[in-house]
Amino acid sequence: MTGARHLYVHLPFCAHRCGYCDFVTVVGRDGQHGAYVDSLLGELELERQLLADELETVFLGGGTPTFTALPELVRLLEALPHALEVTVEANPETVTPQLARALRAGRVTRVSLGAQTFRPELLRVLERVAGPDDVRRAVHHLRDAGFDNISLDLIYGIPGQSTSDLEADLGDALALEPEHLSCYELEAKPGTRFTHAWGDELGRQADAMEDYFERVVATLTGAGYRWYETANFCRAGEERDLRSRHNLGYWLGRDYLGIGIGAVSTIENRRWRNTPRLGRYLEALGAGQAPEREPEELDGDVRARERVMLGLRLDEPLPLAGLRQALDPAGLERVEQLGLAERSEGTLALTQRGRFLGGGVTAELLA
Repeated sequence: MTGARHLYVHLPFCAHRCGYCDFVTVVGRDGQHGAYVDSLLGELELERQLLADELETVFLGGGTPTFTALPELVRLLEALPHALEVTVEANPETVTPQLARALRAGRVTRVSLGAQTFRPELLRVLERVAGPDDVRRAVHHLRDAGFDNISLDLIYGIPGQSTSDLEADLGDALALEPEHLSCYELEAKPGTRFTHAWGDELGRQADAMEDYFERVVATLTGAGYRWYETANFCRAGEERDLRSRHNLGYWLGRDYLGIGIGAVSTIENRRWRNTPRLGRYLEALGAGQAPEREPEELDGDVRARERVMLGLRLDEPLPLAGLRQALDPAGLERVEQLGLAERSEGTLALTQRGRFLGGGVTAELLA
């Protein structure tokens, strides 16, 4: 094994927890930011042998990584291994000129901003702190600091959202000329306070998702963006590749190491998830020990199925070498006859119609 070339770092701290969120987050805890960074670096030292000498990507996700106390965030960035792409997720209200300059000085090459929507009434539904002008200011601060790779996240299917709201959001996002856009269906987990508050309206929005999805794709491809993954778009026609290299690592089935509470790692035939409990994590690393983990053994069939499921999300043909055992021949023939997938010289790809149907087509293909 030459080592994983992708590193994920989880920073769980947030100003508050949005009602629809099911990520591993911790509200506030200002006094523990320094201890948490110490623990992250301790875990990285324990697992450093699993990483390649040269990394392709580092991704700081959360939570709200930029809610982490700035001196601690800077200390973490300075201590992390060098990588060709270093991405930090940020909420717009946290991006100040000082933060933008600090990220740039910390070798960050890419920032992913959680805009979600530009409609104030929908931001209130999502319990988001940032307003539309905060998103615009954040982008300007990042540009002033020298960032030339900014991604915006948008959500559709928000309770109360209309087609015209979505079209306006896409227009506002495009006006900021981001290099990358991620557009996600709202996923509200059953049992959360969000689903209790908006259950009926979420049902109505679910009926509109297919139309929303097609509008997103049509609008962004029409504006010159490449629809390179189910929910992701990058500016096309430039000399550099503006796809998210870190997420491509996941979709291409590459090994990755995750550190921090709730972080997942996949190395060869092993996968493990760190404890989501902050106290347990700090205690273990404070004693120089690895945190509690939930392990999973991955056999060849599982890896092949995952490779098909994730690889077919991309706009590039999936090489079938070593993956044929994961495919159902009868299902493959059916989706080909329906014009949802195409085979060519040892590869498989979904057609545009197949990509719109997405997971349903993939489920039909799997053995």
